[in-house]
Amino acid sequence: MLLVLVAFAVPLALLVRTVAIDRAVATATAEAQSLTPLVATSDRDALSLSIQQVDATTAADITLFLPDGAVLGTPAPRSTLVDLGTRGTSASTDASGGREIVFAVRDAAGAGGAIRVFVPDAELTRGVARAWLLLAGLSLLLLAGGLLVADRLARSLVDATTDLAEVSDRLARGDLDARADAAAPAELGIVAGALNGLAGRIAELLREERENVADLAHRVRTPLTALRLEAESLRDPAEAARVSEGVDGVQRAVTGAIDQARRRGSETHACDAAAVVADRVAFWSVLAEDTDRSLRVDVARGPLPVALPKPDLEAVVDALLGNVFAHTPDGTAFSVELVGRGDGGARLVVADSGPGLPSGVDATGRGSSGGGSTGLGLDIARRAAEQADGTFALDRPPDGGLRVVLDLGAPADS
Repeated sequence: MLLVLVAFAVPLALLVRTVAIDRAVATATAEAQSLTPLVATSDRDALSLSIQQVDATTAADITLFLPDGAVLGTPAPRSTLVDLGTRGTSASTDASGGREIVFAVRDAAGAGGAIRVFVPDAELTRGVARAWLLLAGLSLLLLAGGLLVADRLARSLVDATTDLAEVSDRLARGDLDARADAAAPAELGIVAGALNGLAGRIAELLREERENVADLAHRVRTPLTALRLEAESLRDPAEAARVSEGVDGVQRAVTGAIDQARRRGSETHACDAAAVVADRVAFWSVLAEDTDRSLRVDVARGPLPVALPKPDLEAVVDALLGNVFAHTPDGTAFSVELVGRGDGGARLVVADSGPGLPSGVDATGRGSSGGGSTGLGLDIARRAAEQADGTFALDRPPDGGLRVVLDLGAPADS
């Protein structure tokens, strides 16, 4: 808009000035030319009166130089242009303070004279300043209008882009109901429609996954029932109770997996880490006693709220302790420590004095394992730490073994 205004306003301003000059010169010329026939037909008194009348009605200064050297009208010096006029040549030129115009005339005897018209600069530029002010005001008004339209257009584009970013962020946080405005301008509307389609497809895939996980309950119900019957048929009550407790643990794990698959990702869950860890350590301590493992437990007094659902934290503790029993020989000592963090949340440390991880194996990756397992145990802990806005780390002490450190953040409303 500014370039267009410069391209049109500047030439227009110059044109206004030129038109004003031409108008002033044309008016003065017409007044002077009306005196030309009077020089040859009127006497000196009538000619002097006519010049005074014309001079009084125009802003230009009119002077008549007669052939005998007399000067009528506004006194003026005899310039070079006047000398040319007396010799029969009419001309005009820019002079100091205005423009000088000279017309050659003849008296009744045919002798040459000259009519001099001097148009001052004020008359040449009369009305130009006001026209320029109006032109400048109109230009500023057009520029303001252009800025307003540009601001509205830019705001609509920025708002649509911000909306896309917000919807993308909500989808990343698990809010699958988030949708962008498909009526956004230009190509942003196409992107918004594609993003909405992607969100719908993700929701559909998750719904199918939830149903598949839900089918797991029906598939494992019969084997679990058989195991429970086998446990109840054991003669040793203590052994039967321990096996039944294991079956119940499997049932809880399956139920927890189904519940987790059906939960919305944007919901916030929390639990008391001290109570959960103490309960699961008590369960595993029976197996530790049976396998001659020394267990050191240091669980801080609760409550220690963490931003993780109870079934998820139970799955983490079971996965870490299950790795100890699965990948270390009987008699290997291990420890479980739970302490609170200064900024809220808790830190869980599970350490053992076993052989540790094989060299060159990244056990933090999903499916990575050096012990012939599925490699999902440590990945469960890692994903739980991410879900709780915490961190997950593996430490290989110099004296051997493995130390798993899990930091869990505090709930948002704590």
